[in-house]
Amino acid sequence: MNFLLSIAKAIDWLNDRVGRAVYWLVLAAVLVSAVNATVRYTLNTSSNAWLEIQWYLFAAVFLLAAGYTLLNNEHIRIDVVIGRFSRRTQAWIDVFGHVFFLLPMAIIILWLSWPVFVTAYTTGEMSSDAGGLIRWPARLMIPVGFALLTLQGFSQLIKTLAFLMGKGPDPVEPAPSPHANTVEAMDPIEKEFVEIGTGGERK
Repeated sequence: MNFLLSIAKAIDWLNDRVGRAVYWLVLAAVLVSAVNATVRYTLNTSSNAWLEIQWYLFAAVFLLAAGYTLLNNEHIRIDVVIGRFSRRTQAWIDVFGHVFFLLPMAIIILWLSWPVFVTAYTTGEMSSDAGGLIRWPARLMIPVGFALLTLQGFSQLIKTLAFLMGKGPDPVEPAPSPHANTVEAMDPIEKEFVEIGTGGERK
């Protein structure tokens, strides 16, 4: 189990880094959208390429960050029923869901989307709109995104089984980040501002 947990830790590290990098794509999408709207209304000109760049960035955010979202347990959960169960029962439901729903779905989409990307890449598929972009980067994001989701699904499964065996913490309630914005983690100047704002009492 220790070996599997080390694999899960490596997968968590990968998706954490990818997710944090994807943060910046949200800002990029906002800037592209703002520039596109400004140019369109002030100069009365635009290009389909600008619109498609926005679509590509949006696709990258929700596809490449799917594993990161699962890592942080931020996917939508409908727990009207299972919220009444004990945590161990919920964990077994998570195991069932990962094995029979999440992982098969992610693997199937990964398997089916790869040939679509290969075809788009080898044929140099272009957008059908005038001034549009080449399509293979958008096609590539689908298998990559679901590969990351598949890996994170295995990681969550390993951690949930370890929790059930009493060999690991509850993966639904991860330990606080070492980068949390606590007074102890602040530099001296930040600490001084916090102390002033709280009347000299540290929180």
